[in-house]
Amino acid sequence: MKAIIIEFDKFLSEKNLNFKAVIIGGAALNILDISSRKTKDVDCLDPEIPQEIIFAAKDFAEKFTNLELDHSWLNNGPKTLKKDLPNGWRNRIQPIFRGQSITLDVLGREDFLKSKLFAYCDRLTPDFEDLKDLRPTVFELNDAIDWVKKRDSNSNWPQHVEKSFSVLKKALGHD
Repeated sequence: MKAIIIEFDKFLSEKNLNFKAVIIGGAALNILDISSRKTKDVDCLDPEIPQEIIFAAKDFAEKFTNLELDHSWLNNGPKTLKKDLPNGWRNRIQPIFRGQSITLDVLGREDFLKSKLFAYCDRLTPDFEDLKDLRPTVFELNDAIDWVKKRDSNSNWPQHVEKSFSVLKKALGHD
């Protein structure tokens, strides 16, 4: 994904467009060189992607068909997570990419882990592998579990979270 971002940065530069965002998910892990898992999208948490950038991303996908990008490869899919993140998350963001036209930040580790753990409990894969790559400590997992338990109102959710964390702890050698 890093190579795609570099090319998209050039593409936006040629169009005199700029884009700054906080991203999460597999693309962030790729750019951080934490994971080599293939991902075909960039999940922008914040801000709402401007229309001219959405159109440019679509044009980019159409122009570079060899990259096999969906038209919505740059998206605001996780934007609702903003309301659930721990207070002060904006103060903990970290820079991960600075190009000519693109500036990308990522959540701080604690917030990023919590978002990944929530996603893992919600859908299990591919987040399980991402979390193994992130290698959260026992302390980080214990710190995050109560937050994740509160993310869903389903009465079975807390038990599901406990079981999912237990599986992850075992896979990480924290049992």
